[in-house]
Amino acid sequence: MAALDVHQHLWPESFVAALARRRRPPRLHRHELVLEEGRFSYDPAADDLAARLAALDRDGIERAVVSLQPTLGVEALPPAERDELVEAWLAGTRELLDAAAGRLLAFAPGRVLDGFAGVSIPAAAVRDRDGLAPLLDALDERAGVLFVHPGAAALPPGAPAWWAGIAEYTAQMQAAYLSWLAGGRSRWPSVRVVFAILAGGAPFQLERLARRGVDVRSTLDPDVYLDVATYGRRAIELCIETFGVDQLVYGSDTPVADPAATLHAVRGFGESVHRMLTEVNTERLLG
Repeated sequence: MAALDVHQHLWPESFVAALARRRRPPRLHRHELVLEEGRFSYDPAADDLAARLAALDRDGIERAVVSLQPTLGVEALPPAERDELVEAWLAGTRELLDAAAGRLLAFAPGRVLDGFAGVSIPAAAVRDRDGLAPLLDALDERAGVLFVHPGAAALPPGAPAWWAGIAEYTAQMQAAYLSWLAGGRSRWPSVRVVFAILAGGAPFQLERLARRGVDVRSTLDPDVYLDVATYGRRAIELCIETFGVDQLVYGSDTPVADPAATLHAVRGFGESVHRMLTEVNTERLLG
């Protein structure tokens, strides 16, 4: 088995160029990414393929799954603008996958496509099961993976810069996870789903769920996975105590986040747990 990271982002040159041509968010202006939630520095080196593969080698990771992060807000754009960005990312990503010689896989944004390991969607989409049905039906037929990731968020007036990442993203992910438990998995029981960032800490709410009369054991599903991106030992340990180690997978959120702290935490549980999160569970998830 080979160690795998299920949560990375990589922008091909075609997508970077498309963002740079735009005059409203999401856009690149010089070395700054402009979103509805704020402005962020952008380093083109973060999307260099050779550097990314070297970083995998450094971290002892053989392969990574890349996706187009829904936090950019691409899905909410008018159809023509959305399609231009998505097609630019897809075309460039296919080239990157070929050039990476098997070391990269990808989730396609919002559609089932040949050559992709599954589909990525924003967390809010999970709450609209009827709207999501055609996609999930097609994904079920292909035995693909659904990757649920935070979507775009706007800062409330006066909020600190960290607000979206801490308050908004986690709330979105908790709602998505609970929506899947409430009706998604009964409708698509064989679809494998991975929720980013520990589903925003949704497992921490299971005791409160039990107080509402729900049998917490009913939430345990072998086809529902949580990636550990951006979390450390305490959060991961709580999830292991809740679910065991089988439903956790390693994700780093590279290059948005530095993977070092999370990888160090995973390794701190010992070789057996490290191997489960990076090899055994990821292989089962991706089939």
